[in-house]
Amino acid sequence: MTETAGRPPATARSRRKPSAVLQGVLIGLGLALLVGGFVVMALDYRPYGIPTGSMSPTLKAGDTVVARQIDGKAVGRGDVVVFRDQAWGGELMVKRVVAVGGDTVATTGDDPRLTVNGKPVDEPYLAAQGLQGSAFSVEVPPGRLFLLGDNRQGSLDSRLHLEIDGGTISATEVEARVEATVLPFGRTGMFTRTAAFDGLGGSKAGDPGPLEPAFYATVAGAALIVVTCAVGGVAGAVRRLGRR
Repeated sequence: MTETAGRPPATARSRRKPSAVLQGVLIGLGLALLVGGFVVMALDYRPYGIPTGSMSPTLKAGDTVVARQIDGKAVGRGDVVVFRDQAWGGELMVKRVVAVGGDTVATTGDDPRLTVNGKPVDEPYLAAQGLQGSAFSVEVPPGRLFLLGDNRQGSLDSRLHLEIDGGTISATEVEARVEATVLPFGRTGMFTRTAAFDGLGGSKAGDPGPLEPAFYATVAGAALIVVTCAVGGVAGAVRRLGRR
């Protein structure tokens, strides 16, 4: 029996099967990485624009950040959070948590550093050291947070609202925790967790979520698909040339 016209011999088709299977497996793996990483980022994270310089130099006006949606109860000292509080005007704001429920946060004229539970805190992320504004002392009620901007000279934060619940906000008003800067490209990068409050015990800044591995999974998946398809296309062209 003769071979059907235009079709390669069965032996040639069988020799190509392993490579075709491998190509299919690699493309499938690439799709799984691409879709899986994208789904994680889409479900857990939201972009936010930074409207002012109150968090400078950590975050600058015009930056776009990515923040993970989080229960306010999981927020710790040192976290930079996105929140909205009606007593503060109802605007979406980004500040750093410096004290949580049960803490006493204060500044005095004797030491320019912030103190939490009587212990001074060295804050390396501040725009200028030793500039906290007027002295204050607040005992943070349970379930509430005390927040300050990293630019203490140019931030409308808890210090401005001391007459309302000691300047604190409910932890339930927190929408998300900032984990990365995505724009402008010159400032793109993961947000660095601060250890400034670790020596106080109890609530600490949270560890990063799955943003970084999800991002790399998405990039790796896309690259794997492109490379596999390109290599498969080149190999197919070579085989066709070889049969001529």
